[in-house]
Amino acid sequence: MESARTEGDDLMEDYVKCLMSLDTNARPGESDNSILPAPAEEPTSIPVRTTEQSPTKELASVGTEEPNEPTLGMEFESDEAAKTFYNDYARRLGFPFRVGRSRRSKGVEEVLIMKRFVCSKEGIYQKKPSSEGTRKRERISMREGCKAMMEVIRDSDRWVVSKLEKAHNHHLGTCSRVGYLRARGFIDTSEKASIVASDAMTLLRQNAFGEGGDAQGLLDYFKRMQAENPAFFYAIQVDNNSCVTNAFWADAKARSAYSCFGDAVTFDTTYKKNKYMMPFVTFSGVNHHLQPVIFGCALLIDETEFSFIWLFETWLAAMGGRPPVSLVTDQNRAMTAAITKVFPNTCHRFCKWLILSRSKQKLAHVYSAHPMLRGELEKCVIESETVRAFETTWVLIIDKYDLRKNTWLQALFNIRERWIPLYLKGTFFAELSPTQKLETMNDFYKKYFNTKTSLKVFLTQFELAVASQFEDEAQADSNTVWTKPVLKTASPIEKQAAAIYTRAVFNKFQEEFVESLGYNVYRIKDGTVSKFSVARDEDSLETFTVTYNSVKKTATCTCKNFEFSGILCRHILGVFLMVDLRMLPEEYFLKRWTRHAKSCPILDECSVELQCSSHESITSRYNDLCHDALKCAEKGATSIEIYKSAKNVLQKAFAEIVAFEKNTGRGAQRDAININEEITIDDAMNDQALQDSERKVTNLLGQLLGSSWSPV
Repeated sequence: MESARTEGDDLMEDYVKCLMSLDTNARPGESDNSILPAPAEEPTSIPVRTTEQSPTKELASVGTEEPNEPTLGMEFESDEAAKTFYNDYARRLGFPFRVGRSRRSKGVEEVLIMKRFVCSKEGIYQKKPSSEGTRKRERISMREGCKAMMEVIRDSDRWVVSKLEKAHNHHLGTCSRVGYLRARGFIDTSEKASIVASDAMTLLRQNAFGEGGDAQGLLDYFKRMQAENPAFFYAIQVDNNSCVTNAFWADAKARSAYSCFGDAVTFDTTYKKNKYMMPFVTFSGVNHHLQPVIFGCALLIDETEFSFIWLFETWLAAMGGRPPVSLVTDQNRAMTAAITKVFPNTCHRFCKWLILSRSKQKLAHVYSAHPMLRGELEKCVIESETVRAFETTWVLIIDKYDLRKNTWLQALFNIRERWIPLYLKGTFFAELSPTQKLETMNDFYKKYFNTKTSLKVFLTQFELAVASQFEDEAQADSNTVWTKPVLKTASPIEKQAAAIYTRAVFNKFQEEFVESLGYNVYRIKDGTVSKFSVARDEDSLETFTVTYNSVKKTATCTCKNFEFSGILCRHILGVFLMVDLRMLPEEYFLKRWTRHAKSCPILDECSVELQCSSHESITSRYNDLCHDALKCAEKGATSIEIYKSAKNVLQKAFAEIVAFEKNTGRGAQRDAININEEITIDDAMNDQALQDSERKVTNLLGQLLGSSWSPV
């Protein structure tokens, strides 16, 4: 049965092409069997790199030397490879294209057997009759009856060009940039600010900022937020015509949260999964209750490397200039290039969930032919405990289903070090479970918005959603303090962890601790620094080595789970139980996972930096005080009783400040803050009086914040 399927507006970048471009040594050919290593008696011999072989004659596969123009009978490895080829061909000639028609086979499986790529000016626009009494805005149509197209059909394991028309009925070259942007949903990475005023930019700007691209509503929102909270940060990027291209903002709570949980960050661009979504991106992470927390937001109209650099540098400045330890993003060449320049010391990884999600589309016909394949691949990625186990299992699956020539799977394996967590275990990613997944903005869109949501409504709903996140955090704080977890053993280690960790993190630790009881531990080296072999079964392929220092009471494991997640693995816990260690050393309780994460050393370091610059200008002092006031507000808002106490303490502190101001005769300095004004402290000021006043205010605030208070 034939059906029209319009895919030209698909907002996803051609993933196969980008993946293959990351590894220039991996260019699959028809007879290329070296992409995946052959199974061997010793799995550790699996090569990390692949070798390059000559492409098969007339095969236009991704990454090989391709003909400049399509011809009848030309063969491709997949429909996606054909689409990639026609995409490049269309860009060279200067015309936009789309998938005009596709056909699936009859029967239960309904395998895709035909695709037709057509010029976007194909067909004739027919105005749809509107309902009586309604008026609709006229839309400009691109269709001019162009006949240019390329049709490919499935022939066994190949796709062959069966129909071809190269002639166009319109001029070429004038719409290449605009058409490509509209059809593919992203900006060419080789272009920079010079194209942001194009028709495509105008279209995207209208979708984000309203009819005509007016950003006044967004500016009004920023001004209102900053008036309510001076610590609110925003920045706007404009093009040469003073039109808004990108906008970034972060409120005080986001900046404060980053100071505690900004070691592991996710840059979320899932709006690209739906062409009707607003181009809204977020920097997010996970708090000490394993809940999502926002570190900043942006409307990203222009997706060039130039704009990504602006966005990352702006966000970094808003977060105090401290880059994250790790950063997880979608795969995008412009984004990757910008991350390399702005975050040279940050470990960058592609999101495994987005890749697995995209695999459902890229491997749809393969999954139809092999229903068990999808589950086996996901299990291999998620549940493998060692690199050796992953690579061995992957090869067995590929050989089982005869998929060594599959371009998509070859590309994924070639860049496994960029998206499989097992290869990055030495870096902290704040992932306590292989199945852990943050709520993405795609889920947020589905919950709160439809295709006609205005920017004003969007911002209001987003504020409510973020407020809901903080309410969830406050509720989790309360549950951790006022309820006790159920212990499963009589071990003092489990009891110690229950008293230190938050409830959510303790549950993950408890899983590891209980699992450690089922492992076999063997000492393989004696001495002050001894070594142990740890495995679930005696004949298990996944065996780990734990090195234990009996003097320092510390241990390391080859699984590197502690370095990756921040909690001890079952292997080290098994060794600790064997050597009869009664209590865990303090360094194994990562502060960001504990009940007192908000008073973590990272926050204290930020306070010290602020103190060092607090005498430079009135603006620096103002920002410093806002930072401390925010900590008071976070503590004081957790309950009605604490709020009343906090209000009383702050009122007393304010009265002390006013009294000191009058005594020193410096009331004239209470003018509105001028960001350009530099004010020096008079050396003749009574230092003793200043110290006495500071001591009184500090004591009052100390009653509210307790040991977490770090006076300025």
